[in-house]
Amino acid sequence: MEENKYIIEVENLKKYFPIKAGFFKHVVGYVKAVDGVTFRIPQGTTMGLVGESGCGKSTIGKTLLRLEEKTDGCVKYNGTDLGALSKAELRAIRPKIQMIFQDPYASLSPRMPVSEIIGEAVKVHELVPKDEYDDYLDKIMKSCGLQPYHKDRYPHEFSGGQRQRICIARALALNPDFIVCDEPVSALDVSIQAQIINLLMDLQEQYHLTYLFISHDLSVVQHISDTIGVMYLGNMVEYASKDQLFARPLHPYTQALFSAIPVPDPDVKMNRVILEGSIPSPANPPSGCKFHTRCRHCMDICKQAVPETKEVDPGHFVACHLYDDAKSVSKEESQAQ
Repeated sequence: MEENKYIIEVENLKKYFPIKAGFFKHVVGYVKAVDGVTFRIPQGTTMGLVGESGCGKSTIGKTLLRLEEKTDGCVKYNGTDLGALSKAELRAIRPKIQMIFQDPYASLSPRMPVSEIIGEAVKVHELVPKDEYDDYLDKIMKSCGLQPYHKDRYPHEFSGGQRQRICIARALALNPDFIVCDEPVSALDVSIQAQIINLLMDLQEQYHLTYLFISHDLSVVQHISDTIGVMYLGNMVEYASKDQLFARPLHPYTQALFSAIPVPDPDVKMNRVILEGSIPSPANPPSGCKFHTRCRHCMDICKQAVPETKEVDPGHFVACHLYDDAKSVSKEESQAQ
């Protein structure tokens, strides 16, 4: 596969959940969990996805893999439209697109030993001959920091970090190209988080994997990601490379997130940006820019018109009326200096 080829291409992805009421359960509205998101992920790289709880990060991950059916838009894997595939065609491509879930205990069957958890899908998809099956499992488990004698144990016999290694091994066993990591370290201690992050990075280099890494922790996302998308209320408000985003966050929401990152120096005074109010309901979002109810730079146009996503710098996209023209960009730069 050629270098920098886009393995995942998402165009105007939408996922609405119906709100039903009354005796006959008529649809009275929709929760707009994902509302027109566009991005691309090059082969062998990691895209981080950050934002508050309820902004649609996990829904994007599930919709990409068709664990949830999209409402509108297009998701392509290696140029193939996943939404147009039949069940049989999707089943054939399923081993190549995998997911690591947030809770390593809830996502593992308590009635199955580790060997069956990791190897069940390998048998179903007939990925290796029967006489090579045990050696293949040993190899995958060793890659994920598990020992062969763990195969007969059950999930409750492991620590949280070991259970997450089992989840990673289960995904890796199918020889995937693309893995959605849905907050894989948020339920773990900090020291164990570092081990799992380093494991994911080692596996990426070894197997040339591509990740969509969903997290709340900006320091973790900075460590593992090549590009980063910032989500707010179902929309992607900013997208850039890791270096661009951390050097120059443009959107007021991104600036507020970054201002909350603690600095390990007691003499450094934090310029904290406090967001007023709470996140609006995705069932009844504000008109215009969805962030205008909490934005300190709110203008009249923000309340009326939805901002278009603009490429302010090469590869740096932002959806904000502050950057509607070059004068506004220059003004913001002079204020920052």
